[in-house]
Amino acid sequence: MSETKAPASEKYSAPALSKGLDILELLATRKDGLRKSEIASALNRSLSEIFRMLAVLVDRGYVLFDPASEQYSLSLKLFELAHQHPPVKRLTTVAAEPMARLADRLNQSVHLAILSGNEVLVIAQNDPPGNNITSVRLGARIPATITASGAVLVSHFTEPEIARFCAGLTDATPEQIKSFRENVDQIVQHDVCVSPSMVIAGVQNISTPVTDYSGKVVAALTVPYIQRLISTGDPDVEAAMDALIATGREISVKLGANAADPVS
Repeated sequence: MSETKAPASEKYSAPALSKGLDILELLATRKDGLRKSEIASALNRSLSEIFRMLAVLVDRGYVLFDPASEQYSLSLKLFELAHQHPPVKRLTTVAAEPMARLADRLNQSVHLAILSGNEVLVIAQNDPPGNNITSVRLGARIPATITASGAVLVSHFTEPEIARFCAGLTDATPEQIKSFRENVDQIVQHDVCVSPSMVIAGVQNISTPVTDYSGKVVAALTVPYIQRLISTGDPDVEAAMDALIATGREISVKLGANAADPVS
């Protein structure tokens, strides 16, 4: 009689690892920290097993503990580890100088984002030298549908892939999905997207793709463009768009892409 094989999920189960990952994933969803009892309740675990896992995670630097509030919160160690991963580290290293030059030239903030599930993750950010800026926090995670960056990051998907991606955006409204699809079409046709911010009134998000050697879109380079009421000689939206496209192509070329094709 042949031996019955256990399912992979049972054969290779690691309960301790699963508990640690559950804690990290839970804390990643919370803006504020959680007490030990709250974590145990949310994960349906005993206080003793949660305490042991938290002690290890705090000791290794993945979780922070605030004695005053007795709350645990996620540290930035996972974010730092992600940046040490060769593809992301190379991307941020290559983009650093061109992004700094672009921020100075436009007197606007510039950020670089990658796709993480149904969200965009900001992995690099530069502020301009002037006052009165609008910028996105480094490490911010934002629903893809409310960003020009998100549209850029799926613009290389096939139509069925885009449809499946949109179907998975259960929290997005029909209006958001419609605007998102329109932004994707902009990028496919013009290599750039200009759209009003869905978060801050008066901001025009300008975003363009960064591609690798294979032509795949690996990141979105974005300027949250603001129009200052006091004249500072800032480039207008059209000039900012042209400069952004050129910088996106410069970064792409440094990553090995052939980005010399003219804008269609």
